[in-house]
Amino acid sequence: MNINQRKIGSMLSYAQIGISILLSILYTPLLIRLLGSSEHGLYNTVASTISMMSILSLGFGSGYIRYYSKYKKQNDEDSIYKLNGLFLTIFSVIGIVALLCGLFLSFNLKLVFDSGLTRAEYSIARTLMLILTVNLAISFPMSVFGNIISAHEKFVWQKLIGIGKTVFGPLSNMVLLLLGYRSVAIVTASVIISLIVDVIYLFIVLKLLGQKFRFGIPEKGMFAGLVSYTVFIALNIVVDQINSNVDKVLIARYKGATAVSVYSVGYSLSHYYHLFSTSVSGVFFPLIHKMVNNFRDDTAKLREALTNLFVRVGRIQFQILALLCTGVIFFGKPFIHYWAGSGYDDSYYIALILIIPYTVPYIQNLGVEIQRAENNHRFRSIIYTVMAVINFALSIYLCQLYGAIGSAIGTGISIVIANGIIMNIFYHKKCYIDIILFWKNILRISLGLILPCAFGIILNLTLDLYNIVLLFVGIAAYTAVYALSMWFFAMNDYEKDLIRRPLKKILSLFRRRHS
Repeated sequence: MNINQRKIGSMLSYAQIGISILLSILYTPLLIRLLGSSEHGLYNTVASTISMMSILSLGFGSGYIRYYSKYKKQNDEDSIYKLNGLFLTIFSVIGIVALLCGLFLSFNLKLVFDSGLTRAEYSIARTLMLILTVNLAISFPMSVFGNIISAHEKFVWQKLIGIGKTVFGPLSNMVLLLLGYRSVAIVTASVIISLIVDVIYLFIVLKLLGQKFRFGIPEKGMFAGLVSYTVFIALNIVVDQINSNVDKVLIARYKGATAVSVYSVGYSLSHYYHLFSTSVSGVFFPLIHKMVNNFRDDTAKLREALTNLFVRVGRIQFQILALLCTGVIFFGKPFIHYWAGSGYDDSYYIALILIIPYTVPYIQNLGVEIQRAENNHRFRSIIYTVMAVINFALSIYLCQLYGAIGSAIGTGISIVIANGIIMNIFYHKKCYIDIILFWKNILRISLGLILPCAFGIILNLTLDLYNIVLLFVGIAAYTAVYALSMWFFAMNDYEKDLIRRPLKKILSLFRRRHS
């Protein structure tokens, strides 16, 4: 049952991402053109500022699955209910802290923007920040219900609800924009949809899963163990927020809201690239914890099990991400021209600077959860913290010299050093993962890139890709060549079966209906 949940959950994840990207292609140009580049940049900066307060979660969410797996193996239902109560209490307190922090920032905006905004922009920014602060404060305790659903491996429910949110969010925003409303109305609508999703999660946990919440004194040593486990995860969250959001805040401070808009267009392509990488790996997190618990006393079996999973998922992620990465390289510039409009040429270079370095951690993102399951994530946290400080310093310096592109370069350099070099050595030495075997597999797959890359160069030399018809013809042709090349030169039997089996089922159903 859980295997089917993972498979269907993975397919629904890709469906959600595909729908999200399709709607974004329609929604983002409308957002930029109707809000204007200045308000669009302001909207993104405020969202990034509030998003950075997610560091207040301190990594506790990851601790839930760890302890749930332990108690589930022991069939200790009472401890699970106490765990539910403890986490709801912790995240409610965090929600109150987030509310107070957000209110403070809302009425002290110069701490974020310095003097880079007009009086009207300050007024809009304050309203946006107040609305998003309330949403963030509520989202912390409500996130517990999402963790519970994940721990029960009910991925189909989560993904179907996620698809609904993905569809209704942008569609409602497009309607509001066309009716003449602006950023405040858009943020309000998004918050309402998030609250509806939270209520649905609450219903699933209480009624469908029959979970209970018992409050009181936790098991002796549990809270201390939880803090010990999550403190380094918290450092990771801080680092992720610096890498993801601090650039926009720095650009707003030194170069203004319009420059943030340019950066945001490039960053949005990088963000969707990230979503494709996590859609598959996320459904394996409970399985990783089970593996570590089951093979904790047999390191040879643990190394074999983790390596096989790491390689299998990494191969699939690389084949998907390589298509997207090379697609941006060959078609990104004309695509951004049509998508965002004139004045966004730098967004193409920002996208590449962010996407290419992030490819390594994205095809290895199972490694993050493996470290957590092994309680072996301290080193990563320390290295990432050091690199985040370097990234922050580089971004401040380069932003003032080169604007949005400079900020992206600072982030790209830190990712190459931390993820591309240091963490691969750590995975191999300390995390029971044969990283040499992993990279041998990736190099074999890379042979399948030769033909499509040559084809992409020819398309750029022979076609005017700024003609929108030729652009989409070129993208379709490149995708077809890429798929064929991967099938014949890169994919193994397991990966081919992932495509063949669904197709056989569809053909079988088609024949039955017409027989």
